[in-house]
Amino acid sequence: MTLNGIWIGMILIGVIVALAKILFWQDLSVLSRIVEDLFSAAEVGFTISLGLTAMITFWLGIMKIGENAGAVSRLTKIVSPLFSKLFPSIPKDHPAVGAMMMNFSANMLGLDNAATPLGLKAMKELQEVNTDKEVASDAQIMFLVLNTSGLTLIPVSVFAILAANGDKHPTQVFLPILVATYFASLAGLILVAIKQRINLLNKTVLAYLLTFTALIIGLLYWVFADPTAGEWLSNVIGNGLILLIIVGFILMGWFKKIDVYQSFINGAKDGFQVAIGIIPYLIAMLAAISVLRSSGALEATLDGIRWLAVNLNLAATEWIDALPVAFMKPLSGSGARAALVDIISTHGVDSLVSRIATVMQGSTETTFYVLAVYFGSVKISKTRYAASIGLMADAIGIISAIFVSYLFFG
Repeated sequence: MTLNGIWIGMILIGVIVALAKILFWQDLSVLSRIVEDLFSAAEVGFTISLGLTAMITFWLGIMKIGENAGAVSRLTKIVSPLFSKLFPSIPKDHPAVGAMMMNFSANMLGLDNAATPLGLKAMKELQEVNTDKEVASDAQIMFLVLNTSGLTLIPVSVFAILAANGDKHPTQVFLPILVATYFASLAGLILVAIKQRINLLNKTVLAYLLTFTALIIGLLYWVFADPTAGEWLSNVIGNGLILLIIVGFILMGWFKKIDVYQSFINGAKDGFQVAIGIIPYLIAMLAAISVLRSSGALEATLDGIRWLAVNLNLAATEWIDALPVAFMKPLSGSGARAALVDIISTHGVDSLVSRIATVMQGSTETTFYVLAVYFGSVKISKTRYAASIGLMADAIGIISAIFVSYLFFG
């Protein structure tokens, strides 16, 4: 599956739905809405790119300091035994390993803006060992699927949305999101491993997976014992670790007597060039998403699922009203956030529908956004099975979010 096919398909689906609304429902304003939203999406894409430019420039500057000081190579050694099994085509101690590890760490801490430039750095490093520069390599697909499955230990952005909408206990969703996102990430890892014939029963892989599982269980026990711990984890540990990385890299560079300032400038220059290259890819994907949304294709899909659920006599149907978040999440992070806020304002922040939608929001990543930006940054157009497996991992994350939400809040 290529980004070309995905992009054309999204636009055609939106146009077909729009034509149907004109022919059968006499909705003569649908085309004007699509055109208006197309221009708006292009503007939004450029605005987002400006924000990304600042973050990418800063973080690649920090990464360059870490590289020159030897900090990234030290971090690489910690995860190299696991990554050598999951990414067998990547040479040992390659710079891509450190960049991927930093990206995963930022994602797990829920620091979206910090994760993106680190992911772009990882893609650039992975592209250097890619034999076919236009086709996604196995290593890039594994990295992207693990990235889009969105493993999050501390969902800072979700806590912020709930708090902003008057939730007095925003950290109540901490455990459900942790469980749902873990299942999504584990599913993505297993699916890619099967496709690439990677042995996950290897003792090295099992040791890391079991250790990580024990960490999650420990965090679950901590928050169960102290319900206020989730907020402390997000505010102190999450942001504290990022600040520790920045200061640690700078101090290591100082002790190694490298030119820290010039290292930052050199990395920042590279980051600026990467950011400029992203803009057309991001605008293209947001434009396609806007056609789907403004044509009513997403709304029609939701109505079809509701009809099916009613005819199947399903007892619990609250999850249907939360599905706009599930539909938007793979397409647009801002669109998913907007859908979540709309659900909260309609049903109330403490409602079961809002809880389900919130867990959905934290359970997966914006798959098509990640594919467009990350693959676009290295000019890869043939993504092979990255999108299909990424979407399967998303689906498992969404289903897990529904079941876990009913378990915790139903």
